[in-house]
Amino acid sequence: MKRYAFALDLVDDPNLIAEYDTYHQSVWPEIHASLIEAGIVDMTIYRFGNRLFMTMDVSDLFSLEQKNEMDLRNPKVQEWEKLMWKYQRSVPGAKPGEKWVLMNKIFEL
Repeated sequence: MKRYAFALDLVDDPNLIAEYDTYHQSVWPEIHASLIEAGIVDMTIYRFGNRLFMTMDVSDLFSLEQKNEMDLRNPKVQEWEKLMWKYQRSVPGAKPGEKWVLMNKIFEL
């Protein structure tokens, strides 16, 4: 099993952040299914203020590239992503249009 870590910011607006949190208390079933189908075993998102941190534990067969291709072909995932972009902002240093930015592991105990 492998673990990935990602960062993303939210629009710094308390009302939008509350809406974003609410959506993530009840993620659409199609989104949940797409994550499992891609080989994601566990996903956790943490928030501090408007900064998000996400971990993904994935199966040995998981591929970020394959997941991206699957997401692009899934209309419900595209609908979710478009909706979420209302709340999200790239972290400083991200490429234009890049959402979740893959973080580099620098320490492990």
